[in-house]
Amino acid sequence: MDEIAKKLAGLGLPGIILVVLAVASAGSNAAIVAALTAAGGPLGILGGIGLLGLVGVVGDTVGAYGIEAILKAVYSERTKNESIRALVKEINDLPISDELKTQLTTHVESATHTATESEVSEEPRTVEIVDEDEEVAVEA
Repeated sequence: MDEIAKKLAGLGLPGIILVVLAVASAGSNAAIVAALTAAGGPLGILGGIGLLGLVGVVGDTVGAYGIEAILKAVYSERTKNESIRALVKEINDLPISDELKTQLTTHVESATHTATESEVSEEPRTVEIVDEDEEVAVEA
């Protein structure tokens, strides 16, 4: 059993997913192939195997940067198009630690204040149109 665990650890997250598929299908090869085919969508079993590879790459990336940095980057982008209230509610519903929820909420709210301050700092300009007979100030 230890040898199997060591070999699966070398495969990483895709290996764990494959084991879960095998256990869920009671070890039947046909059921594993059917699950991989279904996961592959229109690309079939090759797509399913490719999906396992993609999961491995994404898992390595998350491990390298850390989940906190990735979540902060994702929510920073989402603050540009979505309301802060909805994002904070979504963060509070995530199955993560309370400490990480607090950090994400603070990050989302501070990102919004920074964007708002930069937008507000741009004051409206007054344009003066000079006519030969009189001066008129027009606000644009």
